[in-house]
Amino acid sequence: MDNIKLPVVNPEGFYEIRFESIGGLGANVAGKILAESGVLGMGLNGSNFSSYGSEKKGSSVKAFVRFCAPEVKVRSCAPVERPHLLAIFHEALIKPGSDVTGGLYKDSIIIVNTAKSVAEITEKLGITAGVVGVVDALSIAVQEKSRVNTAMLGAVARACTFLDADVIRDTIANTLGKKYPQLLEANLRCFQRGYDELRLETISDSDAAEQPFTRTQPVYGYETAPIGGYIPNPGNSVLKDLSISRQGFLPQYLREKCIDCAQCDLVCPDMCFVWEAGTDKRGKPAQVLRGIDYQYCKGCLKCVEACPVQALVPMRETDGYAHEHRVRHSLAKMADEQASQSA
Repeated sequence: MDNIKLPVVNPEGFYEIRFESIGGLGANVAGKILAESGVLGMGLNGSNFSSYGSEKKGSSVKAFVRFCAPEVKVRSCAPVERPHLLAIFHEALIKPGSDVTGGLYKDSIIIVNTAKSVAEITEKLGITAGVVGVVDALSIAVQEKSRVNTAMLGAVARACTFLDADVIRDTIANTLGKKYPQLLEANLRCFQRGYDELRLETISDSDAAEQPFTRTQPVYGYETAPIGGYIPNPGNSVLKDLSISRQGFLPQYLREKCIDCAQCDLVCPDMCFVWEAGTDKRGKPAQVLRGIDYQYCKGCLKCVEACPVQALVPMRETDGYAHEHRVRHSLAKMADEQASQSA
């Protein structure tokens, strides 16, 4: 393809894309497919790489794609700090203190995997200018028996008008058709639905000014580290919040069906279940399941598979449900009390 004009570029001549995701949603593969489509399929110059820690579900993942004109040389392998398009694969990544939306331009495009409306997600993002898009990629993936990444790719193809959706479809077919031929049709349907079901709106504020870019600095460096390298608030199981690793589903506990068999506790990898001393149906002393501490639940649903009486069922997570139905571990209560006392 000739004469493809990028809608906007930075001073180095790049149109830059950043995917914010967690392990298990396929952002790394999506970045590779998108870059391959633009470079090999459309004749653009570009690059792609990802950033992640341990390769496991729930860990932070970022994927970066740069496109530029064929005559422009790609001499940067730095992370994309100022994206022209930002795709957020997991809504839980949007939270106070997070830098998930860092570096946006006034006219950047933001696409979020969410069941919320554009107005609701714009308020949650806290932005006053740009183009905001929403697509319920999780529901699409579940219904089509595919994955979130192909639905998000469809939405990105729709938002980036210079990209050819047919070329991306061909790349998906070449990438998945040989390795997973039985999943190809489902992935292509997922891509098309992401393309068709994206809702885009321009958010404009005449008074909004371009925010100066500031690079996020690490909390501790050689000048700011505590004496002796002491970390006053280390990560541990009491303070750990695994909710961001949930991919849209969590177990709902139905106390009236529970027989306190503890099969759920045996398979839970994160000790989410909270027990207390009580009595069984015959009046004898026994441990009784009170509920789930959702702070530690990553939504693996192993407990649902293990429960013999369907006292645990999968449900689509909604805003506030985990907080309202959380049964806190005693250690978590102690940690909160200590934190409040120190504050």
